[in-house]
Amino acid sequence: MRNAALLIASLEYIEEHLGDDVKTEDVALACFCAKSTLEKMFRRFCHISVHDYITRRRMMGAAKRLTNAPEESILDIAVAYGYNTHESFTRAFKQVWNCKPSEFRKGKYMELFPRYRIPLENGDEIMMERKRVDISELYDLFQERRECFFVCCDIKHLIPINEISHKAGDMAILETMNRMREASGQEDVVFRIGGDEFCILTDSREEEYAEQIIKKIKEKNGQPIVYQENQIPLTLHIAKFRLEQKRVNYDELYAGLHDALREGKNC
Repeated sequence: MRNAALLIASLEYIEEHLGDDVKTEDVALACFCAKSTLEKMFRRFCHISVHDYITRRRMMGAAKRLTNAPEESILDIAVAYGYNTHESFTRAFKQVWNCKPSEFRKGKYMELFPRYRIPLENGDEIMMERKRVDISELYDLFQERRECFFVCCDIKHLIPINEISHKAGDMAILETMNRMREASGQEDVVFRIGGDEFCILTDSREEEYAEQIIKKIKEKNGQPIVYQENQIPLTLHIAKFRLEQKRVNYDELYAGLHDALREGKNC
């Protein structure tokens, strides 16, 4: 199985088995490849291990259910995602979200680690420099709000933060989305569009509204995250964007958001 087909098959298998006790060797066996080959591919493309990717995707599904199904017990949700005890689920959840499931339930869900979408070139070559996450679930909302403003953010110097520790990088990502959520309105939607790139889809066509959000986020630029007693300053590049078309084209929207961020970095 060639690189692109292997990666696509492994990601699909993981999504289909998030509720099972699936391990790296199970994914490798299902994709007819060596465990070492699969790990190498994941670390090259996703920059994390297969196990860590599975855990993050499970915790995204669990977080969504915690928010959308308040009548479900935390233990029932834990079991649905392959955890036999409240304690083991809480440890995994806190590793990703930096809080307990009971604390998260009081807030608002954000898609912190979306499923990856694999861009291809020449039929089978993975375009590593254009890694994407899958935001197709939001397509209908994009169409409904096609004249509303987006506010886009990009973490400044995430690579040096990841070099300290990938856990520090995860904390920077979570803090970025928390800052965006706190600055946004009740009907606005926060989502991730890349490794260190994020967006707020507002529910407003008013440019002033987008500017107010930008101002609130900028006020926290330079404030640090704390990792193992280290104070790590976190600063975001910020830009606004609006797609003024009658019909939303997914690829054009994705490109437009990233172009807005690039322009924002140059300002």
